[in-house]
Amino acid sequence: MSGHAEKVNFIWSIKEVLRDHYRRHQYGEVILPFCVLRRLDCVLEPTKDDVLVKATSISGDLDSHADLLAHTAKQPFYNTSKFSFATLLGDQHNITANVHDLINGFSPNTRDALEKFGLPRHVDKMGEAGILYMVVQRFAAIDLHPEVVSNLDMGYIYEELIRVTADLSNEEAGEHFTPREVIQLMVNLLFSDEAGLLTKGKIATVYDPACGTGGMLSVAEEHLREINESAKLHLFGQEIQPESYAVCRSDMLLKGQDASRIVFGDSFTQDGFPGERFDYMLANPPFGKDWKTIEKVLKRERDQLGSAGRFGAGLPPTSDGQILFLQQMISKMRPAAEGGSRIGIVFNGSPLFSGDAGSGMSEIRRWVIENDWLEAIIGLPDQLFYNTGIYSYVWVVTNRKRPERQGHVQLIDARELYAKMRKSLGNKRNELLDKHIIEIVSLYESCVDGERSRVLTNEAFGYLKVVVEQPLRVRYDVTEEATAAVSESKPVQILPESEAATLADGLHALIGSSYATASDFETVLKPVFAKLAKAPVPVRKAVLAACMVKDSEAAPVLGAKGGVETDPELRDTENVPLAEDIGEFIAREVTPFAPDAWVDQDKTKVGYEIPFTKYFYRYVPPRPLKDIDADIKASQLRILKLLEEVTE
Repeated sequence: MSGHAEKVNFIWSIKEVLRDHYRRHQYGEVILPFCVLRRLDCVLEPTKDDVLVKATSISGDLDSHADLLAHTAKQPFYNTSKFSFATLLGDQHNITANVHDLINGFSPNTRDALEKFGLPRHVDKMGEAGILYMVVQRFAAIDLHPEVVSNLDMGYIYEELIRVTADLSNEEAGEHFTPREVIQLMVNLLFSDEAGLLTKGKIATVYDPACGTGGMLSVAEEHLREINESAKLHLFGQEIQPESYAVCRSDMLLKGQDASRIVFGDSFTQDGFPGERFDYMLANPPFGKDWKTIEKVLKRERDQLGSAGRFGAGLPPTSDGQILFLQQMISKMRPAAEGGSRIGIVFNGSPLFSGDAGSGMSEIRRWVIENDWLEAIIGLPDQLFYNTGIYSYVWVVTNRKRPERQGHVQLIDARELYAKMRKSLGNKRNELLDKHIIEIVSLYESCVDGERSRVLTNEAFGYLKVVVEQPLRVRYDVTEEATAAVSESKPVQILPESEAATLADGLHALIGSSYATASDFETVLKPVFAKLAKAPVPVRKAVLAACMVKDSEAAPVLGAKGGVETDPELRDTENVPLAEDIGEFIAREVTPFAPDAWVDQDKTKVGYEIPFTKYFYRYVPPRPLKDIDADIKASQLRILKLLEEVTE
């Protein structure tokens, strides 16, 4: 079996052994952890005997001598069990106890991952069902030694197994991992022009707050090694899904990384790296993820810590928490004076424009852009991810922009740079080839305006949302309908019957009359109200409201303090670009159509949005009418021909 796809097919075929004892969507719960277990077994095989000899020379708790045993194993982990996949096959009758012995023989940093898989529970279940030996036998036949299967190919195998499992259980496969070509693009963007910063034994730290199976961390490591083989790389990640966490932690062990830097839990409520700062950060958070269950915790932090915390700029709607991951990552940027940090994160279109001025989303965009952290946004093709066919966008965020980029944001339109896949995987029907990645990175590095690239000032994305008011203009007409409305109003309904009748008679006598102002009308109403024992303010307001008629020719209504009253029905809003004077904008866009309109300055709000498609809009003229007419006639002829064949 040469390619990783062939190995995946062979590994997945083990489902035939599980068929009568597990449901289809549960196959991965056994196959994935056993695949990890087999890989660990293969990696430790060359030093297995040396570790067993060393273990027999140690008295007391073996875990307290973990460093010594790991040194003997020549890996960050070890196994002190006498069993391996090969020797397990020699005792079919005690297979359950022996597999448990193999699992328990691993170092603590490995047992944690295997326990997150729930592997011991499955071993007992398969042992009772009498299929454990067959499963071990099938996995023993798979050669996963490092010289046969590289770490990169092993990552592909893990991720493909997760994808197949997710398909069977209708889960979101894209929540677990990102297509490798997308990661490759992000890594190339993130480490563009970074060679000079990774010399002389510098320790580079890479962090992913939603690391899944560790694909982004792995590709980042490979790329940094290509830049500088001597660079010391420390990978950090946090994952909330137990199975993905277990795969990532195991994979980090196999790569020689410190697996303790892969933390299990929610990055927001159980931050695994409080106070830590990182050089590079990557993430593909789940799109449209609901965060209502942790809303109280995050709001409490925002209220208590303000700008000193992670969420001082604002919070997004609870229905979509993807931008929370960017806030988490920004909180872990090194100060610019200490070298700064670079961030690459994948979003759908929502963080670009959702939320009105003053909303949480708009304020977060404002915070990022006004701090000059947003460097570039790359629009990717649709149907690129496994769990969604929508367009996605890579944001590059940094607090150490090159001088020529400062105060600007680059937008790159790569939505048409893709190749169709021969066979779709879930919703993934398109892929980025190496030539597409090279072209995108070239556009990014050149940072100039062009057909697929726009370089805009930070200010271009900001606007002032102004409230435009117009005066209230009314007259007062006494009609049959108006008098009936007065009688049915609540203030009049609670009047004594005699007073209600007196009011109705007085208004009926005025039917047909019209008054230009409320003052004129109230002057005429005084004799009517004088006949009442008491005419409370609500009754007076009910009469005025029932008789009031909008009249664009009437004089503006003046309030009690002499100011002009506004007409709520004519109230409107305008988005004025930050770079433009409000007065000039209103004079050009509003005053010609509403000469007496004005802006209520107290209601003005600052907003930020990134209308990506606006900057790459291309006008496509409609087809000529003669071509459309020709197509219609051709279709009619085909239909007539088909009808003739049917009726013959």
